[in-house]
Amino acid sequence: MYDQTRAQQPSDQDRRRTEHRPAAPEALLPSADRDAVLDRLRKAINTFADAPHDALEEAEGAFDDAATGLANALTERRRALHESWHGQDPETQAEELRLALRQYREITQRLIRT
Repeated sequence: MYDQTRAQQPSDQDRRRTEHRPAAPEALLPSADRDAVLDRLRKAINTFADAPHDALEEAEGAFDDAATGLANALTERRRALHESWHGQDPETQAEELRLALRQYREITQRLIRT
């Protein structure tokens, strides 16, 4: 028999899916830098029909800026992670070391996934 009240309630599976949803990863580039790169890409796309070579140069410049920004952000992230555990007292809590390992894993997975 159809139970309308039960049918309107979310399933346990839906609740589990939302309860374990991880937080969005922190952006590697500041929003102003991302916005500037995206603006340059929009400009390239919008001007392609009239000036394809100029549009490609603009897109290439946007790519170069994004790549440089990412490289700098990753270098800084690596430095901060390294300092968080390297040279610490041998009695450093395992939880602190586990946190550093998790951060290395997350950033590396983001790099190879995208």
